[in-house]
Amino acid sequence: MKRRDFLKTGPAALSVAPLLAGAAPADEPDEGRPGGKARIAVIGVGSRGTGLLRSLCRLPNAEVVAVCDLYRDRAEAAAKICADAGAPAPKVYAEDERAWREVYAREKPDAVIIATYWDSHAEMSAAALEAGIHVGCEVPIAMTVDDCWRLVETAERTGVPCMMLENWSFRRDNLALLNMIRLGMLGEMMHGHCAYSHYGVPGSYKADGRGDTWRNRYIAERGLNCNYYPTHALGPIVSWFDINAGDRFTEIYSAATAARGVNDFVRREFGPDHPNATRAFSQGDVVTSILKTANGKTIVVNLDTKLPRPYANRWLAAGTRGVYDEEKASIYLDGVSPAAEAWEPWAPYEEKYNHRFWSQGSTGGHMGTDPLMLRLFVDSVAARRPTPLDVHDSVVMSAVVDLSGRSIKENRPVEFPDFTRGAWKTRQPYFALDRRREG
Repeated sequence: MKRRDFLKTGPAALSVAPLLAGAAPADEPDEGRPGGKARIAVIGVGSRGTGLLRSLCRLPNAEVVAVCDLYRDRAEAAAKICADAGAPAPKVYAEDERAWREVYAREKPDAVIIATYWDSHAEMSAAALEAGIHVGCEVPIAMTVDDCWRLVETAERTGVPCMMLENWSFRRDNLALLNMIRLGMLGEMMHGHCAYSHYGVPGSYKADGRGDTWRNRYIAERGLNCNYYPTHALGPIVSWFDINAGDRFTEIYSAATAARGVNDFVRREFGPDHPNATRAFSQGDVVTSILKTANGKTIVVNLDTKLPRPYANRWLAAGTRGVYDEEKASIYLDGVSPAAEAWEPWAPYEEKYNHRFWSQGSTGGHMGTDPLMLRLFVDSVAARRPTPLDVHDSVVMSAVVDLSGRSIKENRPVEFPDFTRGAWKTRQPYFALDRRREG
């Protein structure tokens, strides 16, 4: 994997240090500029974008100045949501695939929320950074390693913050565990497991068996066989294992099962003569990736969306002094847990080590993570501080899409790029610092 030398010399290098150093933590309890608001544009107001918009409308320091979508009815409905919430109706941009560029040029927002199709995320984010607009982009923020580098280089050159909206990084349980890890309660972290396990076949194929959704079309048209949705799994792992801040991923090996789940579902629901009952799908039912780190740690990541099962992320974090298992809702701490080699319930620990982000609770989308994440993002924009998650952590999660596909295709481990260009060796953790716990 070739590294880019884009920022070794010249004016671009001036912006690299502040971004990598994480100066002025984004999540300090700072409500922004006195009396000021962050002017926000929302690009893409389908189901996900509309949900984020509703949360934005509840924030006192957020002003939605524009909404943009390919479909005018969606955009106008989104503008009405703002008006119904008692805020000024934002300007509507619609029907033109390039309308989002007009939003950047005409409205000059402080920040943009991008909730469009996957393959547009990197282009829209990079253009926003060039325009001096803070970026909050849905997952994954990029689908290729080249686009990951493009975002890193652009953010470092411009000095404009760029954040992927990985809401599971902000879950109450995940942040409580992060506090415990930073207190040394699990010892040195050694191994982790995570997954995106979500039976998506009935929702995609139940109407007529064709599965003609934008996500299925994207996968089919590109012949994907990879972990195309890794960030919900990896979000907490990146902070638990100090990735990009003391350690980094060095290589990834991925393997995929055959594709049988969709065929079986369609055969049962629509009969053996339906075209999708025998169609050869490129995307395997389950993808398993093993990530190695520079400091000798291992992470297993699963994508499991084609076989029947309840939703699960299956987080596990094992250290030299204990292990946490999210699926069991249990923890074991050597020398602390009352019974040797016996699990303890997780709930009391989550309460005791509750992160300050959750000190006042949060309700709304995705277990309250969406409103919390957006509040922290908007506070950072209004205060002109770094975003809660930075561009380097955003791309390190997203790069798994491309790298897992390469590994499956070539049946070998592939090198994982160092998006910090060596800065991980001295860079300090910055995400979700809780000085109440850490002293």
